Amino acid sequence: MNGTALQDRPPASASWRIALPHSAAAVPVARALVRTALAELKHGADSDTAELLTAELVANAVEHTAGDAPIELVVELLPSGCQVEVHDPDPAPPGNLTRPMDTEPDPWQEHGRGLLLIRALSSSCGHRPTESGKAVWFRLPVVPPQWRPA
Repeated sequence: MNGTALQDRPPASASWRIALPHSAAAVPVARALVRTALAELKHGADSDTAELLTAELVANAVEHTAGDAPIELVVELLPSGCQVEVHDPDPAPPGNLTRPMDTEPDPWQEHGRGLLLIRALSSSCGHRPTESGKAVWFRLPVVPPQWRPA
């Protein structure tokens, strides 16, 4: 293999886990953490999409869970892509994450598009129970080098 081929290979696995405040302040912090994680390792996943979807998951966790217990952000970088999870204390599954909505979102409403974005822009998404509530996650694949912006 030549030097160029080695640079094009996705990085080895790495992961981060961090507690975030149960407030709107968690959203920009989570975006920055995901952006930094992808940039530090020169990971090939789409950073803009990862930031957008992370912001949606964190905003949903803050808005739709009661109390002030911290939420947790887990970012896992794999050779094939990245997975982002947001853990919150509410065991109830998120509505319409893994199945299409019966109706289109109202264009005049501020809310109602986050889960649609996650379904549309991720390679896969879902939720699972945890010991203290649930984890909602999405995956993004590595973007081939020839498709990345210059």
